[in-house]
Amino acid sequence: MYILEDGYDEFRALGGARKWWLNKSLSSLQADFRDKGGTLILRRCGRQKAQTVLDDVIEETGATEVYWNRRYAPFEISKDKEIKSDLRDRGIKVETFNGSLLVEPWDITTNSDTPYKVFTPFWKALKPSYSRSHPKGVPNLKFKSSIKSDDLKDWDLHPTNPDWSGGLEETWTPGESGARSRIQSFLGDRLKGYNANRDRPDKDGTSGLSPHLSFGEISPQTIWDMTRSAMDESNGLEEDGWAFLHEIAWRDFSHVILFQSESLHEKNWNDRFDNFPWQRDDQSLNAWHHGRTGYPMVDAGMRQLWQTGWMHNRVRMIVGSFLVKHLLQDWRAGEDWFWDTLVDADTANNPASWQWVAGSGADAAPYFRIFNPMTQGEKFDPDGKYVRRWVPELKDMPTKYIHAPWTAPKSVQERIGVKIGYDYPEPQVDHTSAREAALEAYESTK
Repeated sequence: MYILEDGYDEFRALGGARKWWLNKSLSSLQADFRDKGGTLILRRCGRQKAQTVLDDVIEETGATEVYWNRRYAPFEISKDKEIKSDLRDRGIKVETFNGSLLVEPWDITTNSDTPYKVFTPFWKALKPSYSRSHPKGVPNLKFKSSIKSDDLKDWDLHPTNPDWSGGLEETWTPGESGARSRIQSFLGDRLKGYNANRDRPDKDGTSGLSPHLSFGEISPQTIWDMTRSAMDESNGLEEDGWAFLHEIAWRDFSHVILFQSESLHEKNWNDRFDNFPWQRDDQSLNAWHHGRTGYPMVDAGMRQLWQTGWMHNRVRMIVGSFLVKHLLQDWRAGEDWFWDTLVDADTANNPASWQWVAGSGADAAPYFRIFNPMTQGEKFDPDGKYVRRWVPELKDMPTKYIHAPWTAPKSVQERIGVKIGYDYPEPQVDHTSAREAALEAYESTK
């Protein structure tokens, strides 16, 4: 059974990209159940509580046992506890499991028995102690095909008028089989060299598993087991394997932070930033949305996001830093845009990562660490391959100028048919001046 909680006030409505993925993922899951002779029951909450919808299905099926995987936002935990307590009071057996994390937020704690707030000691505690726990006592499945289910098409999850999902269709295969195919491809072809290639957006060096993880199509426990097996079977994968699992653990750490936060996507983890003088400039924000900032590395990332619903992690840091530090826009504006456009934007990773970039989060990058988009491009996209792919106006720009095209002489611009300021925008802001303004704004919060 899948309950869509899209109309209940406490739950954040899904963004457009995640609706598209959910539609495909549920369709795939329906097919998997049909192959086993069963049916996936779909129900939509609307203005009802999830418990009311669940009670209806329990009554229709005569179910005596209910199972689900746990959630970790404080309001989700309280609601799930309420449902569990009510069902048990009525004599219904309830079991819940960890289906989405390596370890749950309360499993690994500091010496003072509190959840971790800094990643490195969390990783040091997790790495040597982790072992996968397998659920026991899962009952034999007995399917009832006569139970009413919503028609997935009636949920209107797929975009229309216009249908902007063509790039997502070309990039992704939602569902468990897509997740399995992707991890097998990664472990076989790209795990070797991962540590060196993961920061290079011009290379296919990452796993691309984040949306599959976010939707529960593969668990981090499975990824850990398969990666460790690959490391055991092949010499020379130790460094790359642990570098990859280190990134998987960052996802767990984001959930640890979510568990400790009242509202991670709305409130600064570090309340010192409550007084930060953010500016609201809709014109600048719109240019950032559409990859028209005049900084090619930033624009390439934003256009990759718009086209595919995903962005390379190194570039996420670059575009995030640019928004909050060059443009002095509130990190929440960026988090909200990513929430709507990323296929992997979940309730923990998306706001935790934005607060990390902004300097307001747990174990965050210090605010005065301001990425230079030109030098970041030169370091991580040295030949301009990534920029040329996503900013085709600059495909013929000489590599010497690709990350600062406004510095190209007029003769070069004329030769390649690109006039900076007309065919491609001049920089929104001057890097040096913007950096000084950001540091001045930061000082004002002290």
